[in-house]
Amino acid sequence: MSQVLEERDHYLSSFERFEKNGAARGPSWAHRIRKAAIARFADLGFPTTRHEEWKYTRVAPMAKIPFQPAGYEPDRLAPGKLARAAFLQLPGCRLVFVNGRYRRELSSLRLLPEGMKAGSLVAILDADPEWVEPHLARHASYQDHAFVALNTAFLQDGAFVYVPKGTVVEEPIQLLFVSASPQEATVSHPRNLIVVDRDSQAVIIENYVSVENDVYFTNAVTEIVAGENAVIDHYKVQRESDQAFHVATLQARLDRSSNFSSHSIALGGALVRNDVNAVLDGEGIECILNGLYLVAGEQHVDNHTRIDHVKPHGTSRELYKGVLDGKASGVFNGKIFVHKAAQKTDAKQTNKNLLLSEEALIDTKPQLEIYADDVKCTHGSTIGQIDQDAMFYLRSRGMGSEAARSLLTYAFAGEILSRMKVEAIRSQLDHLLVTRLQKGSQAEETS
Repeated sequence: MSQVLEERDHYLSSFERFEKNGAARGPSWAHRIRKAAIARFADLGFPTTRHEEWKYTRVAPMAKIPFQPAGYEPDRLAPGKLARAAFLQLPGCRLVFVNGRYRRELSSLRLLPEGMKAGSLVAILDADPEWVEPHLARHASYQDHAFVALNTAFLQDGAFVYVPKGTVVEEPIQLLFVSASPQEATVSHPRNLIVVDRDSQAVIIENYVSVENDVYFTNAVTEIVAGENAVIDHYKVQRESDQAFHVATLQARLDRSSNFSSHSIALGGALVRNDVNAVLDGEGIECILNGLYLVAGEQHVDNHTRIDHVKPHGTSRELYKGVLDGKASGVFNGKIFVHKAAQKTDAKQTNKNLLLSEEALIDTKPQLEIYADDVKCTHGSTIGQIDQDAMFYLRSRGMGSEAARSLLTYAFAGEILSRMKVEAIRSQLDHLLVTRLQKGSQAEETS
């Protein structure tokens, strides 16, 4: 018990310093939100495996590390390292954040459509807080989620993107989060707010990378607001250090006749938790949640999703695929919640997992909770190994065992990439996937 209190008190003390040194900038309403959030974190503490939502994910190894607030050291981020880490060749606007803080000198703000805003959240809080007040911390609730509470308490910088009514943003908007930790273990709390107004379209990429194999903690929260008839194509690529901890919440609030798609790719991190939640708060909404997680060694990845059908005539499709090797472990916990008023809901949820070793482990729990009586909802999950007949076929035609395994694994995982609409993103992730599988094959052959 004393250890738990010590872990919590470390962040409470850090928050006091955060306020005293002037880091907690912004209007008075933001200050009140921060104070309420840290009070809620003090009540909640870190979750344990006794909590149903964290039953298979132990955060104790992360909670006991006394992470210090991350700073910015330019020497740790040479241009060559950044180029290797990021999708720099993608067209469009690129906002770069180092240890959670916006770096204008590394960003690329191309000509934006008239009325569009893209930049630092702390800058907009200082200069024009009325742009963010209606939405910031209004959708991602910190009442029942300790890490959202912690992020909200330390709410400072991150990305703010606003797409005005009737605007089509032709090129992707990339939010690049780079962790460059010094010798001590550090923590950053990126907070992102993306608002796409009615009749508008945008492609958003969240890209989390590291330049060294450091120990650090990224605790991110992204709130997305889609106006009536808006179209948002969202991608999240997580390639953190093999020793890093990554906890993130994506909360989307969707209005009438909007179209939202989310594609989550998790490759790095020692312990990873992704919460993806969408509220279909209008009629005729289409929502797609796709995910791919590839883990090996002793990595652990936990994907929790929730789709709330609040109004009638909503459609949702969800497909998450996992590839686990070595002693890696994974969790998929997905819930489709159909409210009483959400008649004519059409929802489908699928989770498929490929285990490449006898020691890999997956816990999967797809769920439906339905309170309407005129719906069409299905869910299911599968867990399997490499098809031995397919292996035999490839081996009989001269392919080595590891090359054959990589090819079959690529075919399994590639389905998620094939669902991505933007060819430039799809091709780069395809290259990333091939490189990852080739490295795995080479490691197997030399072991």
